[in-house]
Amino acid sequence: MGKAILTSNGKRDYYEVLGVARGASDQEIKSAYRKLALQFHPDRNPNNPDAEEKFKEASEAYAVLADGEKRALYDRFGHAGVGSAGGAAGFDATIFQDFGDIFGDFFGFGDIFGGGSRRRSRTQRGADLREDVSLEFEEAVFGTETKVTVRRHETCEDCRGSGAAAGKAPVTCRSCAGRGQVRYQQGFFSIARTCPTCQGTGSVITDPCPKCKGEGRLLCQRTVDAKIPAGVEDGTRIRFTGLGEGGLHGGPPGDLYVVLHVKEHPFFEREGNNLHCVIPVSFTQAALGAEIRVPTLEGEYALKVPEGTQSGTTLRLRGASARAAAGTRGDHAGGKQAAAAHAVGQSERYLRLAVAAERIA
Repeated sequence: MGKAILTSNGKRDYYEVLGVARGASDQEIKSAYRKLALQFHPDRNPNNPDAEEKFKEASEAYAVLADGEKRALYDRFGHAGVGSAGGAAGFDATIFQDFGDIFGDFFGFGDIFGGGSRRRSRTQRGADLREDVSLEFEEAVFGTETKVTVRRHETCEDCRGSGAAAGKAPVTCRSCAGRGQVRYQQGFFSIARTCPTCQGTGSVITDPCPKCKGEGRLLCQRTVDAKIPAGVEDGTRIRFTGLGEGGLHGGPPGDLYVVLHVKEHPFFEREGNNLHCVIPVSFTQAALGAEIRVPTLEGEYALKVPEGTQSGTTLRLRGASARAAAGTRGDHAGGKQAAAAHAVGQSERYLRLAVAAERIA
């Protein structure tokens, strides 16, 4: 049987307060406390002394049981073992410095009981932008250079993003004395909230830049030269670092993402790095063999049709094809009519050509 917990001053057993067993893990203790804190927090129970007392009791229990050394003392000696520090038995305000991983900023625990402030940085990275570009089939195959029009916020050159007039600088916020947070007393707790005057930055602009009106950025329209590499496919996304929105208060800019949409070709179809098309030949040419001229994206090529060629046969034309992004050439092969035919060869550096023999009525 477990050792009985000694009590003092009529305090409830800390394990009982949190509703966990004596052998509960640290995670179980943390989860139990979080549930109680969310239920009885003064913000959710205004003007409710009973809820405030339960929140205080749960917080005191967690402050002890979440600390390995204090928990060991409590397990041996009860409240008497953790009450020597003065004040509430076992209560240590420093335990709340770790509450960020329990609540995040939900209740503003970073400054409860006089903890450190959470002043936000004024500088923030700019947002990423997206622009869509339509390409002709040949442009996607061979690559191209195009211009992309972008509307974006850019850092104000006059104030360099600070938002303050020339020769001026943001001043310390009087509402929060530069801490970025303001406190108010709510029963047992001193609760911290983001300062509404400076929005948590700790400073305000009293003399705004006349050009950007204190925003630190201006909305501009720019034309960006975009180099499209050879071999891109429909849906390809190209990232241009630093060409997105300008950052707030001098922060770094975001990125620009150009999404490519490739138009279909009236004759060729693309599968990866390979091109496919259908070339009609006469029955005589297919039966006896012939040399025909085959159109490609780089001009006509001569192709020898072997005698006895069947309708739907897939032939491969080497040395003429779509360029892949790495600079290699793809194959040129048959289109929809030859989809069921077996491809001749597996190399992605040659052109495949499907020859469909016409039928005699």
